[in-house]
Amino acid sequence: MQYWLMKSEPQVFSIDDLERQGRSPWEGVRNYQARNFMRDGMKVGDQAFLYHSSCDVPGVAGVMEVARAAYPDPTQFDRRSPYYDEASTRESPRWLLVDVAFSRRFRDVVPLERLRAERALAGMQLLRRGNRLSVMPVTAAEWRAVLKLA
Repeated sequence: MQYWLMKSEPQVFSIDDLERQGRSPWEGVRNYQARNFMRDGMKVGDQAFLYHSSCDVPGVAGVMEVARAAYPDPTQFDRRSPYYDEASTRESPRWLLVDVAFSRRFRDVVPLERLRAERALAGMQLLRRGNRLSVMPVTAAEWRAVLKLA
């Protein structure tokens, strides 16, 4: 099993939304490295943290599970979607997504400042300067450390 961290702005898609829906496509990823992680690394059953970004208290809000392997993101073909990509075709789709399923929410969000203060997370990709990826791998040790903080 692999571990991941996936970012979303809570006003766009939050742990509350995922809990209410139960399962959802993780649409709108428009970064090649993040896409490649979903395409080449994510497998059904992998675990992921849902990280709330660009909000008053950014941090890890809960856990979700990869429920379906990567497949073409339909929003890339929808001219009305903010994720539309005119260069992408159905024959050669550029963007992929996975489905995620709600596992659990944390009682409180584990804030970014708390993650930064944790020695066991010093090498975590999320905490590196300039990191803007919305999908990234998490090591087993980092996974356990964040769960302890929750």
